[in-house]
Amino acid sequence: MRTLTSWNADPIRSFKQFLTSEAFAETGRRTRADGTLRLLSAASAKIYVFMFGSFADWMAEQRLSFSTLTQADLERFVNRTVKGKRVLNSKIAYRYLRLLERCYEHLEVTPNPAQQAILAIDRAHMTKDEAGRTLSDEQLERFFAALTAQAPHPGRTSAFAGWKRRRDRVMQVVIALAGLRVSEAVGLLVPEVGRQAALDGSIMLAITPEEKHDTSHEHEVNLPRRGAEELRAWLAEREAMAIPGQFVFPANLSGGRMTRKTVYMQMRATFERAGMDLARSGGRTLRNTFARQQLDKGTQPEELKDVLGLALARSVEDYKLTRVIPDPDSADPESPGADDDNPPLRSSR
Repeated sequence: MRTLTSWNADPIRSFKQFLTSEAFAETGRRTRADGTLRLLSAASAKIYVFMFGSFADWMAEQRLSFSTLTQADLERFVNRTVKGKRVLNSKIAYRYLRLLERCYEHLEVTPNPAQQAILAIDRAHMTKDEAGRTLSDEQLERFFAALTAQAPHPGRTSAFAGWKRRRDRVMQVVIALAGLRVSEAVGLLVPEVGRQAALDGSIMLAITPEEKHDTSHEHEVNLPRRGAEELRAWLAEREAMAIPGQFVFPANLSGGRMTRKTVYMQMRATFERAGMDLARSGGRTLRNTFARQQLDKGTQPEELKDVLGLALARSVEDYKLTRVIPDPDSADPESPGADDDNPPLRSSR
């Protein structure tokens, strides 16, 4: 067992030192395609520091020290309530425990109290506040119908007014029909789009981590004919406009990178025009919908893991828990999800 003295005296400082070390990456057990450890991004580090800071504040309030914490103490922390309402929903509570598990693993504490607390969680019966949202077939069609611009025309070579609206349209179609993360769509590169269509009209997207979020894994996914036709027409228009750079969906005529915030705002506007509940309305909802459709078709978790670019097959289990949220004007108090209006407490990745 490593010494816990510094973690008792100054837990936040000790945690920050651990967070920026290779040891933290080792506890994550995540590697890049070349087998090297995947180090933490600045954005993720900021979130972890905030989480551990909240935990350290609670320890101080309870007059507890890191070395003496028990499974029961950690369960009290994640199950705290204020006026009868849980401070942390089930999924966020799990992430806190997983973070603490990594700390105790690094410190070689046995038994690991956070691991014991995790094992006590029945993940198959997580509370409904953390179930993701998916769209019904009818809602997805209304989402497509609510896209403002017309599909790009393959023969368009001039009069490019309104090109950004067509760009936004195609990006949202691709995210929905290929299950991409927003960061993957923003960072999608022209060479990653297959040049040759398959017999069914689909094209292959070969996603690489380059220009994407640091959690993206190399993977391939078929974009069906419906999306492929719009994407290829958009690429033809983009080429005719002579936009430099490699981004499929550039921010401007100089070929700059779009921001995820811009994409989020465009998507939210589409959901609003479609008359759908704006709770949890964004790229994650479209990705959930794609994944759930694949599962309903019989795609096995291991295969879906590869299609979505996930590190672990067990991550697919979350998509099985997703559910449809009724539209505001048709919500039934007795139907699942009718009262689900609280987005998960976490930063977007």
